[in-house]
Amino acid sequence: MSRKNRGFFLLELLLSLSAWFMMCLFFMPIIIELNSQSKKLQIEKMARQLVYQELEAKIIEGKLDTNYSVLKDGIEYKISWKDTAFSGAKEVCVNVEETAVHSKTEICGMQE
Repeated sequence: MSRKNRGFFLLELLLSLSAWFMMCLFFMPIIIELNSQSKKLQIEKMARQLVYQELEAKIIEGKLDTNYSVLKDGIEYKISWKDTAFSGAKEVCVNVEETAVHSKTEICGMQE
């Protein structure tokens, strides 16, 4: 080991720790925002899948237009059928209410 230390070890340690701290302060909000966007995209994907399943069930099985709720992964998806203004076609909408964890989402699809 070198005997000419002169106390630079503590200064270098504090400098490197402060650099790590500054990088963490920079990247933590980005990571939190990415996590939030990921959850929102998962909810939208599930809502689109439910809309597709409802439209498919209506066309293939002749399922009745009933409004109901589905609970998946602790999130309540409200499925509702609505009449549209043009040509009397039906539209299915999947709504997710806003909570502290996720924002409000509404995905709709029209029956062909």
